[in-house]
Amino acid sequence: MNKNWKFKVLILSCSMFLITAANQAVAEEACITCHEKLTPGQVQDWRVSMHAENAVTCSSCHGEEHTTAEDANKAQFPDEKTCAECHEDQFNQFSKGKHNYGWSSLNAIPATHLAPDELMEGGGGCGGCHNMGIKTEAQKKEQRDKGYRYQNNSCDECHTRHSFSKKEALNPRACQQCHMGYDHPQWEMWSSSKHGARYLAKEAGDLPEGAAAPKCQDCHMANGDHNNHTAWGFLGVRLPLPEDEQWAADQVTILKALAVLNPETGEPGPVLPAVKELDLARLTKEAWQKERDKMITICAGCHSESYARERLALGDSMMPKLDRMMADAIETVAALYKDGLIQKPADYPFNYPFLLTFMETGGAEGRKDFNKLSFIDQVLLQMYMKHRMRAYQGFFHINPDYAYWYGYSEMTKDLGEIKELARTIRATHHK
Repeated sequence: MNKNWKFKVLILSCSMFLITAANQAVAEEACITCHEKLTPGQVQDWRVSMHAENAVTCSSCHGEEHTTAEDANKAQFPDEKTCAECHEDQFNQFSKGKHNYGWSSLNAIPATHLAPDELMEGGGGCGGCHNMGIKTEAQKKEQRDKGYRYQNNSCDECHTRHSFSKKEALNPRACQQCHMGYDHPQWEMWSSSKHGARYLAKEAGDLPEGAAAPKCQDCHMANGDHNNHTAWGFLGVRLPLPEDEQWAADQVTILKALAVLNPETGEPGPVLPAVKELDLARLTKEAWQKERDKMITICAGCHSESYARERLALGDSMMPKLDRMMADAIETVAALYKDGLIQKPADYPFNYPFLLTFMETGGAEGRKDFNKLSFIDQVLLQMYMKHRMRAYQGFFHINPDYAYWYGYSEMTKDLGEIKELARTIRATHHK
C-alpha cells in the first residue's frame, strides 16, 4: 500500500512537471509566433544563440507576465543582475571594472546636464556608450519615465542582444563602436598599429593561423577578465605626485583644471570624490604599479619582459613633456580669468579653466563677449581631451602617427594658438 502511494505521488509529480513544461512551451511558442512578426531580427538572433541551445527562453529573462499585445508593458527588461544568475563570475568582475563606471562618470561631469538630453540619456551621443554601468532602480525608473527603456543593461553593449555571442564580444569590432573618435580613438590607434595590422592580415588569411596577432581583448580583458583597468587611466593623472618638481607642479595644475584640487587653496576639490568613487585614476603608487605589472605580464606573452618594460617606461617618460605643455596652456588661460578678462561661467566650480565641460562653453550664463573669449577655452579643451589623449594613448598603443602627428604635434599647435589668443585678448581688452 505504501509503495503504491509513493508511486502515485511520483506519477502525479511527473504529470505536473510535464503539464507545466508543456504550458511553458506553448507560452514560449506564442512569444516566438508574435515576435517573428514584430521583431523578426530579435527572434532570429535568439534562434542561433547559445541561449536557445541551452533552453534559456524568453521568460527566463523577460518574465511571464507579458502574454498579449495589451500587456506588453509588463515585459521585464533584464539588467546585469539577471545575467548574473548564470554568469556570476563575469558579473562580479564587471562590477569592479572600468566599464561599470561609464554611466556614473557621465553623470558626474557637469557638462552632461547642459547637453541635449537626446545625446545623453537618449543614447544618441555620449550616452550611447556611457550607458554601461549598473544603475539603481531609481535611475532606471527615471529613464523609463523619459521613454528610454532600452538603456537597462551593460552586457548587451558587447554581447549584443538577442544572440549574446561570446565570439562577437571577442571580436575587436565590438570595442570599436565605443573606443573610437574624438577623445579616445583606441580603435584607430590599434588597427593602424603593428598589433592591429597583424590581426587584420591574419583575419584575411595572410598570416598563419598560429601567428601572434593581439586584439583589444587580449591586452585589456585577458583570459576573459571583465575587470579592466589601466595604469594611467583615461585622465592621464595619478597620485602620489612624481618626485620631479616640475612634473609634480604641472600635474597639480592639471588636477586644478579638473577641479580635483581647489586652484585657490590646493585643497581637495569637488571632483575628487567622483575620481575616488569611480576609480578614474590610480591614487596610490601600489594601485598604479599593480596595473603596470599586470600589463607587463600580458606583453611578456609575446615579447621579452625587458622589452615590455622598456617600451612602457618610454611612454611614461613622455608624460612630463606633454604635461609641461598642458600646464603652460592652462596657466595662460587661468591668468585671463584672474585678471577679469574672462568671466567665470555659472557652471564652473572655480574662477579657473575647467577641463570637464567639453565644448559646452559658448553660451554659459555669466560670460561676457563669449563668442570671442570662449574660443580660447575650446582650444584648451581640445588640447586636453583630443590631442593630449592621442599623444599618450598613441604611444602606449605603439602607434607613431597618433603619438606624434595627431597628438604631440597638435598639442604644440594648440599651445601656440592659446598664447596668440591670450595676447590678442589682452591687447584688445577695453577697461
